[in-house]
Amino acid sequence: MAAFMAVLEADLRALSAESRRRYPAVKDAAEHAILKLRSLSSPSEIAHNEDILRIFLMACEVRNVKLSVIGLSCLQKLISHDAVAPSALKEILATLKDHGEMADDSIQLKTLQTILIIFQSRLQPDIEENMAQALGICLRLLDSSRSSDSVRNTAAATFRQAVALIFDHVVCAESLPTGKGGSGGYISRASSVTSDVNRNLNRLEALELELVSGGPSLMRDTLTNSGKLGLRLLEDLTALAAGGSGIWLRVGSIQRTFALDILEFILSNYVVLFRVLIPYDQVLRHQICSLLMTSLRTNSELDGETGEPYFRRLVLRSVAHIIRLYSSSLITESEVFLSMLIRVISLDLPLWHRILVLEILRGFCVEVHTLRILFQNFDMHPKNTNIVEDMVKALARVVSNVQFQDTSEESLAAVAGMFSSKAKGIEWSLDNDASNAAVLVASEAHSITLAIEGLLGVVFTVATLTDEAVDVGEIESPRYDSDSPEKCTGKTATLCISMVDSMWLTILDALSLILTKSQGEAIVLEILKGYQAFTQACGVLRAVEPLNSFLASLCKFTINIPNEVEKKSLIQSPGSKRSEVVVDLRENIVLTPKNVQALRTLFNIAHRLHNFLGPSWVLVLETLAALDRAIHSPHASTQEVSTAVPRLTRDSSGSGQYSDFHILSSLNSQLFESSALMHVSAVKSLLSALRQLSHQYMFATSGSLAQASNQKFGTISFAVERMLTILVNNLHRVEPLWDEVVGHFLELSNSSSQHLRNMALDAMDKSICAVLGSELFQGKKHGGFDNTQTKFRDLRTLECAVISPLDTLYSSSKSFDIRAGSLRILLHVLERHGEKLCYSWQNILETLRSVALASEKDLIALGFQSLRVIMNDGLSTIPADCLHVCIDVAGAYSAQKNELNISLTAIGLLWTSTDFIVKGASYGPQREKETDQINSEKNEQILNSSYPFDDQLLMSIVVRDKLLFSVFSLLQKLGDDERPEVRNSAIRTLFQILGSHGQKLSKSMWEDCLWKYVFPTLDRVSHMAATSSRDEWQGKELGTRGGKAVHMLIHHSRNTAQKQWDETLVLVLGGIARILRSFFPFLRDLNNFQSGWETLLIFVKNSILNGSKEVALAAINCLQSTVISHSPKGNLPMPYLRSVLDVYELVIQKSPNCSDSASSKVKQEILHGLGEVYVQAQAMFDTDMYKQLLSVIDTAIKEAKFASDNFEAEYGNVPPVQRTALEILPLLRPARHLSAMWLLLIGKLLEYLPKPSLGIENKDDDLESTESKDQNHAHKSIKEVPNGIASTPQKKGQASPNGLESVTSSSYLFAEKVVPVLVDLFLQAPAAEKYNIYVETIQGLGRCMATRRDNPDGSLWRLAVDGFNNILVDDVIKVTVDSSDLTFPRTARIRVWKEVADVYEIFLVSHCGRALPSSALSVAVLKADESLEMNVLDILGDKILKSQIDAPIDILQRLITTLDRCASRTCSLPVETVELMPSYCSHFSLTCLQKIFSLCSYHHETVDWNLSRSEVSKVSVVILMARCEFILNKFLTDENDIGERPLPHARVEEVIFVLQELARLVIHSDTSSVLPLNHSLTDGLSGGSGGRKHLLVLFPSFCELVVSRESRVRELVQVLLRLIAAELGLQKLSLAS
Repeated sequence: MAAFMAVLEADLRALSAESRRRYPAVKDAAEHAILKLRSLSSPSEIAHNEDILRIFLMACEVRNVKLSVIGLSCLQKLISHDAVAPSALKEILATLKDHGEMADDSIQLKTLQTILIIFQSRLQPDIEENMAQALGICLRLLDSSRSSDSVRNTAAATFRQAVALIFDHVVCAESLPTGKGGSGGYISRASSVTSDVNRNLNRLEALELELVSGGPSLMRDTLTNSGKLGLRLLEDLTALAAGGSGIWLRVGSIQRTFALDILEFILSNYVVLFRVLIPYDQVLRHQICSLLMTSLRTNSELDGETGEPYFRRLVLRSVAHIIRLYSSSLITESEVFLSMLIRVISLDLPLWHRILVLEILRGFCVEVHTLRILFQNFDMHPKNTNIVEDMVKALARVVSNVQFQDTSEESLAAVAGMFSSKAKGIEWSLDNDASNAAVLVASEAHSITLAIEGLLGVVFTVATLTDEAVDVGEIESPRYDSDSPEKCTGKTATLCISMVDSMWLTILDALSLILTKSQGEAIVLEILKGYQAFTQACGVLRAVEPLNSFLASLCKFTINIPNEVEKKSLIQSPGSKRSEVVVDLRENIVLTPKNVQALRTLFNIAHRLHNFLGPSWVLVLETLAALDRAIHSPHASTQEVSTAVPRLTRDSSGSGQYSDFHILSSLNSQLFESSALMHVSAVKSLLSALRQLSHQYMFATSGSLAQASNQKFGTISFAVERMLTILVNNLHRVEPLWDEVVGHFLELSNSSSQHLRNMALDAMDKSICAVLGSELFQGKKHGGFDNTQTKFRDLRTLECAVISPLDTLYSSSKSFDIRAGSLRILLHVLERHGEKLCYSWQNILETLRSVALASEKDLIALGFQSLRVIMNDGLSTIPADCLHVCIDVAGAYSAQKNELNISLTAIGLLWTSTDFIVKGASYGPQREKETDQINSEKNEQILNSSYPFDDQLLMSIVVRDKLLFSVFSLLQKLGDDERPEVRNSAIRTLFQILGSHGQKLSKSMWEDCLWKYVFPTLDRVSHMAATSSRDEWQGKELGTRGGKAVHMLIHHSRNTAQKQWDETLVLVLGGIARILRSFFPFLRDLNNFQSGWETLLIFVKNSILNGSKEVALAAINCLQSTVISHSPKGNLPMPYLRSVLDVYELVIQKSPNCSDSASSKVKQEILHGLGEVYVQAQAMFDTDMYKQLLSVIDTAIKEAKFASDNFEAEYGNVPPVQRTALEILPLLRPARHLSAMWLLLIGKLLEYLPKPSLGIENKDDDLESTESKDQNHAHKSIKEVPNGIASTPQKKGQASPNGLESVTSSSYLFAEKVVPVLVDLFLQAPAAEKYNIYVETIQGLGRCMATRRDNPDGSLWRLAVDGFNNILVDDVIKVTVDSSDLTFPRTARIRVWKEVADVYEIFLVSHCGRALPSSALSVAVLKADESLEMNVLDILGDKILKSQIDAPIDILQRLITTLDRCASRTCSLPVETVELMPSYCSHFSLTCLQKIFSLCSYHHETVDWNLSRSEVSKVSVVILMARCEFILNKFLTDENDIGERPLPHARVEEVIFVLQELARLVIHSDTSSVLPLNHSLTDGLSGGSGGRKHLLVLFPSFCELVVSRESRVRELVQVLLRLIAAELGLQKLSLAS
């Protein structure tokens, strides 16, 4: 407020300064006012003080421009701040009137500003005089010729604002709804007709709401003072607009256009005044309408102001406001106005006039509220004119006239441009100054554009009203699911239906014409929007004929396909060739942007009206089928729009084309995928339409042109694919749709076209799998459905309906392709969704059974694939009452004769079924009693149940047994099949089932299995094997070569029927062996099992004796496996074991003594079996059984020896039977309770060694007499026998010097194999039993060692040597370790040592170190034999004689003498002979001599010196001294005899070796005691130890050797003499000592 006071004071100072020269009175008043102002503090105080106002009025009264400007400005400030009292208004208005007459523009403008401020302030006049005076100032300035343009414009604006303020005050004073009641003028067009409709709808609905809620509901005729002022003003304005004078305003006349403009403003913005206040309504009805009617008349030539376009525009706008806002109350007037407007369009008036009228009509059309009121008041009123219909027809005529104009193309192009500009937000307006042809074309285009927009407005209005009816519930929503739509009875719905019925044809003709002629994007989009809106409205309103008509019209704009006329012209062209015609007739489809947009529109309509289209779907589907062909056609493309027309896209043609096709394809798919949102009845209608579409082409697929046929196939394919899409998207309610879909597929399957049949089969496959894969079948076993009978019944019905078409296809069709196709579909269904089936198994299995009886291999193979899927993966889903059917079907496929592999695989499936069956009960033989108590009622309930098995529910035992017997019965029948492969597989499967699941069978069931299936099968197969033909077969004929048939080769073991039945019999025996092996303890408790066992034994015995090799082996295995499996566990009673041994013994005894491989193989198998039997059941054997066992083996060995020819022996091989016996003999070690049998076992083995001759039997006596001689016998022998070998004269009858038979190497083959076995068993024998057979064992090995003479290259003597060594070493070790354990009599040990000595004497003296022919043995063998001889010497000299043995002295002397005899080889030979002796012979002699030295030697480190060792040393030293003396003397003699010649190297080496060893030798004192030395010499030697006293014995020989020619000998003798001197204490003494 302080600022206002400061500004006011400043203005007073300015006023004072300006008037101080010429107007002192003003100056003084201003200064006085300043002083006065300082005493005031608020505008109200200023208002009560007239001095302030007075100074400003005084300044204005002087009529000075500057002072007036300051004064008026200050007045404005005072009025704006309410600082002027209302009583001063009259004086102020008088001042303003005077200033308005001044010629200065600034003053006039200030005056107008002040007047406006007055109206805006609380000083607004409320007295007629003041009001008239204020408005009159504005009008006079407006109408004054002296006023400038700025003043006039300001005056007009001020008057308009004043009028607005006045009527606003009237509304307030009359307590009417505040705010503007209208738009305030004509509304400019939006970017699209749709936007106009929506905007005007919202504006008018807001107005109606305001009128109803803000003011009184009834009209009244009483007015307030303000209301009266407004009424007076309205009347004067009406009079001025009519060309009269304003009496109240005191204005003669003004421009009618201005007055009309103000009236139009009042009519459009203050509707509430005319709706509520009767006086205002009367003025409107009688004065304003009369004025407008007069102004609208065009029957005479217009002149003056009324003929100007602006005036006409104002008149038309006013008329439009009256029609739009007051038609409900001014029915007659509105009808007149509308009739006049419609008539104007058809009159020959200026184009701009028609355009103005069209703009008004367009405005009506785009305003939903207006059009609804008009249609309700006129078209729906029987007594009134059909104004809206006439208006639409008038607009349609404007559109249709374009085709008759010469410039139609230019006009349509301009129309497209206008729509494009509008779409871009650019408003097109008419240029009044233009008069050339271009402007004319543009004007025509403008009129057409307005007409099109008007028609579209009507379309969108109908659509909007339809939506409103849907919103209020008068019409069902397109999204609402209803089977039977209710009749439209609502007010809005009835209105919409009437509008559609009256206008659809007119609108369709006009829009289709423009759409046909237009190419622009914007106009095409706008018209297609109209198509979409009206079509959707028709659908919602159930207006079938308009709906179909609009759809048909829209479909024409979707795809361009060459018509039949064009095609015929190409065909009939005489110059075209056939190939060219075919090329030209390809569908060269080009999709223009209009086509693309039309297709999108069609998709939108279909999406919106999917529940309402019904039969109209056919129109849509035909188009979509064509689109589908275009999308998949290589000749289809999109078209670029020419540059003259706005293009839909600026992308490259390639990317645009694929983008369009991709979008259209997506829309095409989405339409059918959205069928899930449709009502069931709508989906049925859609499916019916697809079926109808397919039918149209299905019976015409045999056209003359391939292209036409392809087109028809494409349409059918489209229909089928879309039916599948609909089915997939409606799986949750598939049952009501299934028959429609599958029915059509079945129709297609009966087509004569292979292509259609394949299409139908593929569709059937996909549809069935889709339904079974849906959620309906997901949770049926897991509680997915309510456990109600209704739910199960519905599911049963659906499942049977889904599966039944397959049976229909197979059974009703005679075409192989269809039947095969149905089986393939069934296979796919079972593979993917078999576990979801529950109620249709009976039909499926019966179908598969019928397939098994078919004659076509391919069908059987397909059917069997399905059965495999069921048996492998689907048994758990099959109801109990269908399992036996499933088994029977598998049996049918097993028995079919067309395909062998299928039969074999089907048998395997029977095994699979038993695996599943036995899982139904955890049941074993021990629970038989529980089985007998099963509730029969429960079994019956389960048997008759059609529900699948629950995982927790155990299958009934009774049901299980029945199913198993079904399987067994089928397998038994298949066991008689003529095809070997089938029967073998069946028998193998039968026994595999029994073996795998026998533990779950009861006793009673096992008895049935044995006596009904097992033994009958054995009898049947054995009978067939015995009675079948033995004629050889020829294999399958493969072709011909050289005119002769070529057959497939068949193995000789299977080339007769009898051999193949033998194979089957082998399988039976193997199966019996398996079940006996697995269940023998359980089976032997069955009734009559003993008789069955005896039957089996008889069969086995006969099979071995009379059957083929493989049958015999199988029979042996049958018994063998039983015994071996159960003997260790104690489950085999003794009678069963004896019976098996008896059978084996009988077979061995009765088997022919022939060497054929079959008999040999059987005996081998028996021998193996006996060995295994003993190993596993030795605890059960007694002495008799053990003897029987050995007897059987011995018989087999002997028979093999007698029966064998020398074929094996020639190659160094033992006969197979003997080899087998050798393999099992080590296994026959008697058990602890059979220790007495060791003698029998080893004795049997000794029988297989070479037998002694007569001479060898008397050898023992000679050796015993020799042992009784004293130790001098050795010396005597050496002296009497020059070569150290005692010759034994041969007696008559002796065959050889060694006392053995003269045999060939082939006789020793078996003995070679027996020796290691014998030695190994002997070493394992208990000591008590071992020494009972020790002597015989040594003798037997000795005989084998003696074979070296006759067979030096043989292995027998070598093996015997190794065994002999092992036995002696083992014995020595045991005696050394624990001599106290020897409980045997001394005489037995002596006899053993006597035999050992004999063996060593014979072997070493007679067979070792001997010269052999150079070609007899290879070098490697000689080295090996030499190594073996050295090993014998090592064991004798190092391990036996040096151990603490219990051999008597004479035996020791014999053993050492044997070594001495071997050592005398070199020295005993003449010099000439020595040179011929091989080196290994001399080496052997030296080794023997070295062993004697070793036996005499003693060292202080020796820890194992004992009494036995001492005795050996004593015996050895005597023999050694004699041998050394002999060697030294022999050397001297030979050296003297040969003269100057050198001695043989061997002789020299021997002497040197002896001298060296003598030098090294140190003997024990006990040993030296036996030396032949003089007692005086012995007593005189120093020390008590033996030392080297042995050198004294040889001193004479040393003395003679000092003259030897060999220097090395002399040196060694010198060393020895020094050792003797040292021994005698004769070392060289020093003189000093």
